[in-house]
Amino acid sequence: MTKSILTKKILYWYDNNKRSLPWRKKLSQVKREYYTLVSEFMLQQTQVATVIPYFNNFIKDIPDIKSLSKIKEHKLLKYWEGLGYYSRVKNLKKTAQILEKNFNRRLPSTIDELKLLPGIGDYTSNAIMAIAFNKPFIPLDGNIERVIKRLLNLKLPKEITKDNLVKSKKILGNSTRASDYAQAIMELGALICRPKNPLCHQCPLIKNCKSFKKKDFEIIKERKRKIDKFYLLEVYKKNNKFLLIKNTKFNFLKNLQIFPMKQISKPDNLAKALNFKISNMNMNIIIKFSKLKGAISNSSWIDSSKLEDYTLPTFTKKIFNYLKKI
Repeated sequence: MTKSILTKKILYWYDNNKRSLPWRKKLSQVKREYYTLVSEFMLQQTQVATVIPYFNNFIKDIPDIKSLSKIKEHKLLKYWEGLGYYSRVKNLKKTAQILEKNFNRRLPSTIDELKLLPGIGDYTSNAIMAIAFNKPFIPLDGNIERVIKRLLNLKLPKEITKDNLVKSKKILGNSTRASDYAQAIMELGALICRPKNPLCHQCPLIKNCKSFKKKDFEIIKERKRKIDKFYLLEVYKKNNKFLLIKNTKFNFLKNLQIFPMKQISKPDNLAKALNFKISNMNMNIIIKFSKLKGAISNSSWIDSSKLEDYTLPTFTKKIFNYLKKI
């Protein structure tokens, strides 16, 4: 089976099965670049179904690079509230400001220049080159990795490394319809080659798939070391208000409002700890109610009955929800 036939199979399937997504509309080149930029930043670590309403709301009120570069940060964060990973939207604005100043509000069309922009690494630069500029690049997201692993039945630790997957994606070939092709393989992974219960009999690659021939669909992931960390979170309450601080201390949730907290050594009793997972960090949090004995810098009192009036990370909202129950 040649690469060109494989490519034709994938594109034929895509043309007949692709989802209607707001960033896939027929657009001018300027709009295509902007829609691709915003959607790719939103889709980092976030599923398509979650992103769609956020994207529509964002684009409606922030329709271009100029408006994105000039919007106040507190307003911008409100559009992102609930998507998490807030460094993404801060980098998105920084990128827009650079494009406004140095690139006449257009995306650069080379990998090297794209990677110099805040928040754009290997995956996003490849996605932009393919989707926005129709260049023969295949970005390596989770969906495409899964298609490659199943197609070639990659299982061994050396086979599932990022470097080997980058080499292995050559099996997919390329197309003059590079924009559609990159999205087609992502779509195939999302809709058909799912992590669990893949819909093999709807897959255009069923005859070429080594995993299907072996009836072995398990996906082996490269192991990331999980880091256990422990924190003491202090709750200061005055009437119906709680004290929050601007986080300048921790790398996660940088410059966002959180409850005052500090890292501690592993406590004796973890049974009472709240557990959160942020990236590869396993957070164990002990809650302590305290009396305020002096001023705390970068702090403010938040009315817990009016949380919708504030721009808060999901992490902080979950703490508020927990406090309501105790």
